[in-house]
Amino acid sequence: MSLHRQFGRQPVLMIGATILLVFVLAALLAPYISPYDPVTQNTDLRLQGPSWAHLFGTDNFGRDVFSRVIWGLRVDLQIAILGVVFPFIIGTLVGTVAGFFGGLVDAILMRLIDVILAFPFLVLVLSIIAILGPGLTSFYIAMALVGWVSYARLIRAQVLVLKNSDYAVAAVSLGFSRARIMFRHLLPNAVAGSVVFSMSDAVIVLLNGAAISYLGLGVQPPIAEWGIMVAEGQPFITTAWWITLFPGLSIVVLAFGFSLFGDALGDVLGVKE
Repeated sequence: MSLHRQFGRQPVLMIGATILLVFVLAALLAPYISPYDPVTQNTDLRLQGPSWAHLFGTDNFGRDVFSRVIWGLRVDLQIAILGVVFPFIIGTLVGTVAGFFGGLVDAILMRLIDVILAFPFLVLVLSIIAILGPGLTSFYIAMALVGWVSYARLIRAQVLVLKNSDYAVAAVSLGFSRARIMFRHLLPNAVAGSVVFSMSDAVIVLLNGAAISYLGLGVQPPIAEWGIMVAEGQPFITTAWWITLFPGLSIVVLAFGFSLFGDALGDVLGVKE
């Protein structure tokens, strides 16, 4: 069965892809579909419930929650994507080198990974952000420095197996360079598992990004971001529940889309957890 037909026969994959597509389109079209400026304050409209004029109500500064959710989607989607891309690239390179060369190179890189894994993930991320200062740039640096280890281990395990395969041995016999064997013959066949894992990792990165912004170490006000919105609405949870409900629900739905897409993609590509 062709890959195209497998995609068509996977309803879970289609649901996940649809959710992600809707969110991506909403992020791209934010200037056109958000009815109000996400940062403009109007104290005369503060803490108004959902209505036709303000679909998701207004917050304690009179800002339209719907507009802030739409614009916040841009930031959180960026967090989920860039927070995965940098660790993916670093981990893929390190894992390929470690698995291909083996020996002392592999031992050194694996001990480095063991050291990083000895510390709780979020504690390391928070420590790096505390040193660099709050902000998205610090978050991306922290994720790149800590998050690559999982990808490196996945790629290394695959390369260790594939480098003894017939086509890899034939490539060595033909005198191909090490770089060509690693990146043109081994890596394309080893990367599928990491691609699937990146979908689940995007969920973790999304939640961590929102949590760090909630703590005041990520995106800084008045920029619209879902974690910040949840933090700002917490004091009003019993009287203005809509301030926290809609950004919190958005986090759940986006994470659900990544999870569905990743699980089904693993089935399509034949990747077993």
